[in-house]
Amino acid sequence: MEENMWIIELESALLDDCNVNDIYSICQGKPLPEALRPDVWQVCLDVRHKSDQMSLFNEIYDLPFQSQLREDCKRYVERMGNDEEDKVSVVSDLESIMTFYCKNRNLQYEAENGWIELLLPLFALKLNRSDTFNLFESIRDTYIPKGCKPKGNVFHVFRLLLLYHDPELCTVLDTKKITPDLYSLTWFQSLFASCSSLSVIIAMWDLYFQNADPFMVFFLALIILINGREQIMALKTAPKEEILKFLINMPCALEVDDVPDFCSLAQYYALKTPTSFKTDYLKALYGKQNDTPRSQEESNKVSQALCLPVSVYELVENSATEFPVQDSVRFFLVDCRPAEQYNAGHLSTAFHLDCNLMLQEPVAFATAVQGLLTAQKQAIEVNSNAGGEHLCFMGSGRVEEDQYTHMVVASFLQKNTHYVSLLTGGYTSIHDYFGDHMADCLEDHSVNKCLVCQQHNVKQSKPVPLKMPTTTPSSSDLFSKFSAAMKSKSAEVKGRLLDIIVNPSSNGASSGASNNGAQSMAAQERHVSAKERNGKRYRNVAPVFSIDDENEDTYDGADRDVPQAAGETKEIVNLNQYFKTADIINAFKCQDVHMNGYMYDSHLIITPTQLVVLRELGGGQAQIMVRRPLASIVKITAKKRHRNLITFKYGFPDGDGLLITDMDRFLIPNATEATALVSKHIVQVLDNAK
Repeated sequence: MEENMWIIELESALLDDCNVNDIYSICQGKPLPEALRPDVWQVCLDVRHKSDQMSLFNEIYDLPFQSQLREDCKRYVERMGNDEEDKVSVVSDLESIMTFYCKNRNLQYEAENGWIELLLPLFALKLNRSDTFNLFESIRDTYIPKGCKPKGNVFHVFRLLLLYHDPELCTVLDTKKITPDLYSLTWFQSLFASCSSLSVIIAMWDLYFQNADPFMVFFLALIILINGREQIMALKTAPKEEILKFLINMPCALEVDDVPDFCSLAQYYALKTPTSFKTDYLKALYGKQNDTPRSQEESNKVSQALCLPVSVYELVENSATEFPVQDSVRFFLVDCRPAEQYNAGHLSTAFHLDCNLMLQEPVAFATAVQGLLTAQKQAIEVNSNAGGEHLCFMGSGRVEEDQYTHMVVASFLQKNTHYVSLLTGGYTSIHDYFGDHMADCLEDHSVNKCLVCQQHNVKQSKPVPLKMPTTTPSSSDLFSKFSAAMKSKSAEVKGRLLDIIVNPSSNGASSGASNNGAQSMAAQERHVSAKERNGKRYRNVAPVFSIDDENEDTYDGADRDVPQAAGETKEIVNLNQYFKTADIINAFKCQDVHMNGYMYDSHLIITPTQLVVLRELGGGQAQIMVRRPLASIVKITAKKRHRNLITFKYGFPDGDGLLITDMDRFLIPNATEATALVSKHIVQVLDNAK
């Protein structure tokens, strides 16, 4: 009975307004009961409450390609082996749905385009015609990448993925001029429905729709190749046609019992792939279809890519992550710029490999490569933040110079080196990304010698404007984390600990600040390392408190999410009981905003002496995340464009400035009242302390 409790839970969830995340957490990869599958798929594909679109169909079959469509419908249904009566019904519904889809979307049907193969498995659910149409439309829109045609972008991207995980296999197929579209076109067009049995497709789609990842088809296709690697390598001397025939039919060998492992392996390889693979190609593969010059330019970039690209945002975040997920991507950064450029500014975790040596001094280059591989191995062994098995090469970002960087990357690929990627935009992208945080995040940066600074005509008093993707979490959060990692002096990757935090100077200075430029700003605030934080003020020094406008994102982020030490217990409370505590002055519902961009439903509690943060756990329970003495608050800032986004800074006076020890950020709907109340009680605490 206990084994089937999940089915009862699933039935209950389907009766409520559940979503795909609820389905995933309940089922956890188990085979779906046949009776519940239609409802589950409708929830996962978000069509459960969709209107009856087929009611708009006028039942007129007059498309220019109607006869071709009808013949193909009959031919595919004939293969299914249904009873004659069923065949007539299925053919009728199949042609109706295909005809309406073409008319409704103004599309033209073409033979072997995968539409019929994609639609046929849905008839096994025995839904009405309208629900079947809605499912088909949703699958096409959500999971079939655009450009599924010979030499389409889909297959350039898939080749880059194969090159990343198995460069030798990719090279063998390239040598035979076997491009991915020649064998995997039908896989992508129909989510393997064209080359697998119905039972396998049903089992695969059960897991596919629950995962809700449109890129899963790329990793499923990758697993098919990797699993058949030995047979493919054995055929490398065979004629091209023989190899192609074997490749096309590889999914046919899948059985129902293979599906769970098949999908698990796909998810594992997805975890071992840079997230830029998805973020960079999401719009190109699953965005709105268009033929604008910009879209064509993006397509050309994909087709001409040397290897898998990595965005500057992912590199920064990856380098700053202290506790990576097991088996996830960890980069080893290789700076391929000439020595004079490297010496004018670089990331301290980067291994320098001068690309000019490859042509000028081949012996020295070979020695340097061996040193690189040794340093990488040592960094992995000591679990250094600067080390990982995924090589990310970085050029200057200038086309005329990066041709040599590309030669270096190509030499590693020719040696069948796994996990090779290239930083998009090179050093220029990192330089621009850090902007006025360069002093904290770049090692040995010289404004006078740095080519990027010269190009942008940047002076120290006028830093480079910060360039951030609009969809990324708070920039300063990453800068402060990255600064912590970078200041470890690990340029030669010798496994030193990354434990020194030097945060950027605040540019959220009060309106009464002097106009002495950078020197004045530096005097106002300074951040200290985690080891220096003692939370106590200097004796006989008056506390400093101010409320400012925050022009830029200067949040460094608290470290409340660092895993707890062994034996340390969480403090869990009942919300209702906690709110009845006598010394609570007020409680404000808010969201706790963290450096990783996540927001947690929380409560900001104000007592006579403390700020207490409670994070909701559900079921009326909450965890006490932190208690901050009111006397330690030295500054409260709000963003000009987002007045409800409040940052509390903690620290103590340091001469004429402030020593900032920590920060918290909250999104508070009633921010004005909350900050006024906090400031009032800070003043009271400070007055009582005199």
